[in-house]
Amino acid sequence: MDKVKDFNQVKNFNDLISDYSDLGFQASHLGEAAELIERMNKEETTIFFGFTANLVASGMRGIITEMCKKGFVDVVVTTAGAIEHDIMKSHKPYLKGSFMANDNELHRKGINRIGNIFVPNERYVWLEKFVQKAFKEVYRNNKCVSPSELAELFGMKLGKDSFLYWCWKNRIPVFCPGISDGALGLNMYFFKQEHPDFCVDITGDMKELADITINAEKTSAIILGGGITKHHIIGANILRDGLDYATYFTTAQEYDGSLSGAQTQEAKSWGKIKENAKSVSVYSDATISFPLVFSYLKEKKLI
Repeated sequence: MDKVKDFNQVKNFNDLISDYSDLGFQASHLGEAAELIERMNKEETTIFFGFTANLVASGMRGIITEMCKKGFVDVVVTTAGAIEHDIMKSHKPYLKGSFMANDNELHRKGINRIGNIFVPNERYVWLEKFVQKAFKEVYRNNKCVSPSELAELFGMKLGKDSFLYWCWKNRIPVFCPGISDGALGLNMYFFKQEHPDFCVDITGDMKELADITINAEKTSAIILGGGITKHHIIGANILRDGLDYATYFTTAQEYDGSLSGAQTQEAKSWGKIKENAKSVSVYSDATISFPLVFSYLKEKKLI
């Protein structure tokens, strides 16, 4: 057992995060997560990177993009909303607002609120034009596409500030099991009105995801948030008797039995994480905790 440190001086940033491990409470978990992610990289595990849409809507998009640009991760699993936000922010930035804004007034002004981030309707108008053009390209070629192929097509058409662009550039597959959700799903509905045989096949990625998982020497996961993104990663790893390493960054709690709130040890009962795996759950808003981990990895020259 290590001693709990009294935190009184910091020589450099790496010392700060390393000292977190002995600080207690969630600081300890944050320090352990940073060191575990460093280990994932040094052991050259196949790293699955999962994140939710709200994080791409925030300034975390830049960190996600940088991790994909530098090839720190091998597989991305995310939501339809994350793809939408990446596309729209390639067009124009979002606006910082307030949690206490008058939502009726925002609605009348054509502004959508994500916490304290504002997204004007104009961004969605532009998204529709971008997506409909891409759908036409798909339809001309083969009428049916998998979510990862669609993400790749989007990435080809975006700028270097986009995580989809760097995933396309670095051949990092982007899996999106909930592709028909949100604005993307609505746009599929619009397109199918005139092209009823147009198809986005959500089963089309299952073999590639399974092959990557089964053939990896070791697998690890960095999961920001919960929901379908989290489960798609840990669920796929049942095929190899579980992940070797896993880090969760979440605000969800386990008392209601939700998948989002489930800790890493619960996944061991399912064989989603190996019994002897190194794992840690960090209970914190990822916009606070993960930039610290990212900075730690940058100072270590791993990103």
